[in-house]
Amino acid sequence: MSRRGWVLFAAMSVIWGIPYLLIKVALEELSPAFLVLARTALASLVLVPVALRAGVVRPALTAWPALLAFAAIEMVGPWFLLNHAEEAISSSLAGLLIATVPLVATVIAFAMGDRHVLSRVRVVGLAVGLGGVAAIVGLDVGSGTATALGVGEMLLVAVGYAVAPVIAARWLSDVPALGVIAVSVAAVAVVYSPAAVLDGPEGRPSGRVTAAVVVLALVCTALAFLLFFALIAEVGPVRATVFTFVNPAVAVLLGVSLLGEPFTRGMALGFPLVLLGSWLA
Repeated sequence: MSRRGWVLFAAMSVIWGIPYLLIKVALEELSPAFLVLARTALASLVLVPVALRAGVVRPALTAWPALLAFAAIEMVGPWFLLNHAEEAISSSLAGLLIATVPLVATVIAFAMGDRHVLSRVRVVGLAVGLGGVAAIVGLDVGSGTATALGVGEMLLVAVGYAVAPVIAARWLSDVPALGVIAVSVAAVAVVYSPAAVLDGPEGRPSGRVTAAVVVLALVCTALAFLLFFALIAEVGPVRATVFTFVNPAVAVLLGVSLLGEPFTRGMALGFPLVLLGSWLA
């Protein structure tokens, strides 16, 4: 990988390891649906004007079928499921389960015709990674520290996060990244706009929650997606998901140290297995 690729990889490893902590904080006062709205609306207020001035909105709209598919699979479904899951499981566990994304991406690449993607090493990686997930589910769900629904929602999020880069690489690679991101985030905000009336907070959010939403929107959404598309262009859609086995380390560190979340037996056993499996895959 090039030096630029490594820099982008390192940036994404940190920036997308932070959201799980911020989401946990924001959910203290906001509903899962309203949090998606707040995150995307604020990000679009920054991205759309910049994209309009750059003249990249119209080119993005010409690819609207792929753009809407990307937005739905990367954000509309996964972000609600992620928020809802964090109401039942810790931010640490949520971040850990996202490490399964490279496993899913490998299977998707094989299903789409890349027969060379499943080498012996990668098959072993898939088996080890799935063993790690099984350890987490068996020990944590069985002990009551996590719910099966929350874990299942996070695995669906992982599927979305693995499919979306393929869409971006195959059908949006020639479209300006800023245009794709700006229009996608704005479209998601429109989809979730009813949450402002139907599921909004009863009062004004606290400064702690407001700060979490602002960082989530501007750093972990607006800036992160610009870096993510640059990473896809630099290293390809499958390798671009590999930073997700570094994100959990950041998520676990923040969750345990700042929120006092437990580091459970399931995480202790499953964490290294998932990371090793992802690396091999």
